[in-house]
Amino acid sequence: MNRSEGYDLIIVLMVVALTCFGVVMVYSASSIMAAKKYHDEFYFLKRQGVFLVLGIGAMIGAMRIDYHFWKKAAVPILIFCLFLLGLVLIPGIGGSAGGSSRWIRLPGFSLQPSEMAKIAFIMYMAYSLDKKQHKVKIFSTGFLPYMVVLAVMLMFLLKQPDLGSSLTLGAVAMAMLFAAGTRLSYILSMVLLALPFLYYAIMHVDYRRRRIMAFLNPWEDPTNTGFQIIQSWIAVGTGGLFGQGLGEGKQKLFYLPEAHTDFIFSVVSEELGFLGFMVISAMFFLLVMRGTRVAIYAEDNFGRSLAFGITTLIGIEAFVNIAVVTGIFPTKGLALPFISYGGSSLIITLFAIGILLNISSRVRVTQ
Repeated sequence: MNRSEGYDLIIVLMVVALTCFGVVMVYSASSIMAAKKYHDEFYFLKRQGVFLVLGIGAMIGAMRIDYHFWKKAAVPILIFCLFLLGLVLIPGIGGSAGGSSRWIRLPGFSLQPSEMAKIAFIMYMAYSLDKKQHKVKIFSTGFLPYMVVLAVMLMFLLKQPDLGSSLTLGAVAMAMLFAAGTRLSYILSMVLLALPFLYYAIMHVDYRRRRIMAFLNPWEDPTNTGFQIIQSWIAVGTGGLFGQGLGEGKQKLFYLPEAHTDFIFSVVSEELGFLGFMVISAMFFLLVMRGTRVAIYAEDNFGRSLAFGITTLIGIEAFVNIAVVTGIFPTKGLALPFISYGGSSLIITLFAIGILLNISSRVRVTQ
């Protein structure tokens, strides 16, 4: 007997819990800095609240749209996102910060096209893999075309430069191809071929090379390149088992850079301790497990690929962010989904969850 499951309530609960928790932590991590810089301790909280409302609206809208619509829209959306990635590089249109040009300045808001491009690429991959499901083992038709499209995307991202998003997108592409049945030899060959380019992209760019050196030995330059990860370790370490208490963290007081964005999980660990660290990590793990379940039981190949791609993207971003905060990976500018401050990331991630929930409402589970 087959039955329709309806929206996956565990995914809904995990997303609601993570986003609400994220709003609380954004305020905790940013209030002192916002008061000093903007004379308003609620500055980032109010903006994150607006982003959350817009994100929930996008999620509800995506939940109500039949996910097959994105099959027809995949190519136009991809082309539009490539256009936006090109606009970012035009002086006067693209906004710069920290040496990177990743934003398009809009009134009261900065749009980060790379966040949209990730979902657009996943839609395109799902559409094309569904179309070529019997040709995925053929190199010329089932593998090479995706590498060409991926290379174009990475070219735009690396020009910003945004190596973190480039590596994330590459990993998602390989995972989707592997899940679709592409030969493992093709994937491994491409990874090996990419390694020299990755080495060049890191070791021939000064700030990236310094990040790697700081990752290997942050104490060699503790007041400069190693400062951020050392402060993150202090935050994680002083949290102990139960933490210093919500709002009682000290590293956010102008010690830990990017405390409300990329390193917000350090503040979580300091204030809520190892217990909070494990609870949030477990929530992401459960979300990924349920997303994978949706992909397995989706009613068609397009739904399977789309659900798997969205789930993989969220899982990789969460894992990498936590790994960076704890010093397992070198410092990279990847937000923690649902929790880090940032409009583009939160809105697009919630939109993607809406698509995943629409797919979940149509799964058929055999009893």
